[in-house]
Amino acid sequence: MSEDHKKQLEQQLWNIANTLRGKMNADEFRDYILGFIFYKYLSERMEIYANKILKEGGDAFLFSEIDENTENGQEYIEAIKEESLEKLGYFLKPSELFSAVSKRGNHNEDEKESDAVAEDTSETYNTKDNFILEDLQKILNNIQNSTMGTDSEEDFEDLFEDMDLNSTKLGKSPEARNEIIAKVLAHLDKIDFKLENTELDVLGDAYEYLIGKFASGAGKKAGEFYTPQEVSMVLAKLVTTGKTKLKSVYDPTCGSGSLLLRVAKEVDEVNNFYGQELNRTTYNLARMNMILHGVHYRKFDIKQEDTLEHPQHIEHRFEAIVANPPFSAKWSASQLFMSDDRFSQYGKLAPSSKADFAFVQHMVHHLAENGQMAVVLPHGALFRGGAELHIRKYLIEEKKCLDAVIGLPANIFYGTSIPTCILVFKKCREHPNDILFIDASAHFEKVKTQNMLSEAHIDKIVSTYRARKTEDKYSYVAPLSEVVENDYNLNIPRYVDTFEEEELIDIDNVATEIESLNTDLKDNETLIASFCKELNIKTPF
Repeated sequence: MSEDHKKQLEQQLWNIANTLRGKMNADEFRDYILGFIFYKYLSERMEIYANKILKEGGDAFLFSEIDENTENGQEYIEAIKEESLEKLGYFLKPSELFSAVSKRGNHNEDEKESDAVAEDTSETYNTKDNFILEDLQKILNNIQNSTMGTDSEEDFEDLFEDMDLNSTKLGKSPEARNEIIAKVLAHLDKIDFKLENTELDVLGDAYEYLIGKFASGAGKKAGEFYTPQEVSMVLAKLVTTGKTKLKSVYDPTCGSGSLLLRVAKEVDEVNNFYGQELNRTTYNLARMNMILHGVHYRKFDIKQEDTLEHPQHIEHRFEAIVANPPFSAKWSASQLFMSDDRFSQYGKLAPSSKADFAFVQHMVHHLAENGQMAVVLPHGALFRGGAELHIRKYLIEEKKCLDAVIGLPANIFYGTSIPTCILVFKKCREHPNDILFIDASAHFEKVKTQNMLSEAHIDKIVSTYRARKTEDKYSYVAPLSEVVENDYNLNIPRYVDTFEEEELIDIDNVATEIESLNTDLKDNETLIASFCKELNIKTPF
């Protein structure tokens, strides 16, 4: 399994998505293409697992070859279903497998059609006897229904609700909708996900790639579900510093779950993943993303609710916490929260117009004694006054848990060009009497209209944090006394001086150059005047 195969798979999936979506917006088609990839993944996992059971039982046939209409076939299916629900958390019958549905939907397709994605999406299929819309909708429902009454029920509940196969966005008529869906299935069916090779999470990486591509095309809406991968990498490396295993990782605004999964790549093992997400569609995407990355349904607990107003994991404490909350979001700031353990000790609530520090307080409350957390905030959170100043002061002076402030480049997030920062918090700090400031705002690569962090930029941020060193024009370890002197204003230029002196200008040399230019100008004017006289025309000066 090579890096080339991964890139090839990513490109194949994006070509299918981009070519077949027609006039539909990228963020609308996202739910369909990602949903179908997930359905194919579930089918292939089901088939691999069922074939393994049959082989271990000494049977010489495959799962897909079982006749569901016979008594013997039904006995096999029931036995496999019981084991599948325990192991995988869901069940699909042979007739419900992705490949079987794709064949039914495309059995009249021209066999000579190229494996590549057809550029002409106007070609038609004979859809009279390959109509699969109703079957497919039932199958997606059956996947969810197969989990009812089991431990995995909550993780699969309404997972495909955003895939409305009768939406007119897919086509004006049922036949048109069937045609586009059959095409998507046909093209996906030709791609080998190589799930039996477990060395690399190739499909998971490709899925993340697609999510990122859709995010970049969705503009402002992307902030609801996606953190750029390089920012995720920085956050993940920060909270896993000094650790190879984690009992738990938590993201209170988990979006598509990419941040949680990124943390897992930085350590050998994560026992449990926890997350909460307000947006229903994004919540579904996060659960799919978890399952597709091979996270067992018993190892993740993702809830759908407003994190600040209705926290779902209030009794838990987490070893690692990462988050990219919506910047300066509104929240109720109800006085009832003054008796909430997350906020009560501070004496003030974050303003209703800016929930940035409400998220910070929520996260600090959930942080285990040996835990680390990293959160992305808009730069204004570093220096705004009022209640936010009061909360900053309490975090620094009373809790002593602010470990580092890291300035990121502007225009690094989809949909907003504002500069952002990362705040790192630890309850048991090795350096309780100082705060590390890093100014990475000028360290980026420009890719088209977006600024991006390269691997070298990421390594520099992380290595500077871990070494906790002062570097001229980049980082500074500020004693708490200096932060107090600055009235708890954390604006990075107050601590990291990035001022570059301009080169001294030699006035005498400049005067000499101007004098020389004036002489040349006079000589040229004289020459032009002589030409004009010869031509008997008026001079232009």
